[in-house]
Amino acid sequence: MAIGFLLFTILALASSLAYASDPSPLQDFCVAVNDSKATVFVNGKICKDPKMVTADDFFFSGLNKAGNTSNPVGSKVTPVNVNQLAGLNTLGISLVRIDYAPYGLNPPHTHPRATEILVVVQGTLYVGFVTSNPANPNMKNKLFTKTLYPGDVFVFPEGLIHFQFNVGKIKAVAFAGLSSQNPGVITIANAVFGSNPPISSDVLTKAFQVDKNVIKYLQGQF
Repeated sequence: MAIGFLLFTILALASSLAYASDPSPLQDFCVAVNDSKATVFVNGKICKDPKMVTADDFFFSGLNKAGNTSNPVGSKVTPVNVNQLAGLNTLGISLVRIDYAPYGLNPPHTHPRATEILVVVQGTLYVGFVTSNPANPNMKNKLFTKTLYPGDVFVFPEGLIHFQFNVGKIKAVAFAGLSSQNPGVITIANAVFGSNPPISSDVLTKAFQVDKNVIKYLQGQF
């Protein structure tokens, strides 16, 4: 009897850990609204009175426009999440357009709350992700990569570091769906070398096993 209860408890815990990033809504929709007098608060947003909801609350225009890639990495992400499209609140999904200059990079980053599925519509992208730390300390994180062409699709599992690099001589464009209304993004280099206040150079020198001047140089870039 005790063993059966223990197995049931373990299965229940496993099920809860495997649950989707965003919980299923208990209503048809909850359009986010900036109104301190509203009373229903779901998934970090206040719900708009359903009687006041219109079709515009579920509409976004502009993903046909190319993003400005004139920046050091040569890419631009245009998001459509709950902050741009209020009707996404509680629906557990969002979208981005990514533009890449020739040899532009969407640098290594993670989405802490979402799996990403990406489709290339123009250009050639070299993409990949790295697994989490293996249980065996003698093993290394594994890199999975693929070169994508228009019409190709690639999936980046939730929370894992991933990237896209335009290996072509022309501009590239991709669209990606994410399994969260607000997937979040942590760009690794920016977070490590550009945080405010900065991470101690002693910590980073030890972590990266390089000279402190190298760390100071890298922090100066961000």
